[in-house]
Amino acid sequence: MKQRTQSGASNGFSRLYTLVAMLMVAIAQAAAQDKAAAAPRNRRIIVSIPDRKLALVEDGRVLRVYKVAVGARVSPSPTGEFKVVSRLTNPTYYHSGVVIPPGRSNPLGTRWIGLDRRGYGIHGTNEPRSIGKAASHGCIRMAKADLEQFFEEVQVGDVVEIRAHADAETAAIFNSGTRHVGTTTAQVALTATIGGQM
Repeated sequence: MKQRTQSGASNGFSRLYTLVAMLMVAIAQAAAQDKAAAAPRNRRIIVSIPDRKLALVEDGRVLRVYKVAVGARVSPSPTGEFKVVSRLTNPTYYHSGVVIPPGRSNPLGTRWIGLDRRGYGIHGTNEPRSIGKAASHGCIRMAKADLEQFFEEVQVGDVVEIRAHADAETAAIFNSGTRHVGTTTAQVALTATIGGQM
């Protein structure tokens, strides 16, 4: 009986040791994933008011370009550098005593990406024909499908640059014809300079 008891104890210890080792490996893998997820990235959202377009740029690479609506002449979009401070799904619209719950008549559409300039953000619209025009009350409007895709890629803390005038970077990003995802701003500038297509 003693042999069986010692053997059983030995097997129990061996199983416990194996479980502890597996737990340690799992913890190490989770820590490595968290570290990779927390790695800093250089992400910018560039909005060109004259082009009425928005670009998502990460580490110098143009990931996506979208048509947007910008502020109307009487209610222009603010310009400068901002940060994303909030992300809301199916937002409620509040303005001057008016409250519009989520739904088709909500002027914010299905997503709200709030900026650190109070009252301004990037959002959807219940007026899809306004996209590509200077038609908003200062916010940046996007088409529903574009916004929902963009929303998944944007995080709180991302930098948003809203530019009132064209410059070399916006000309390279928005005026060089067809680009492939992953094109760098330098490649876009070179293509624009030589007049080619990428």
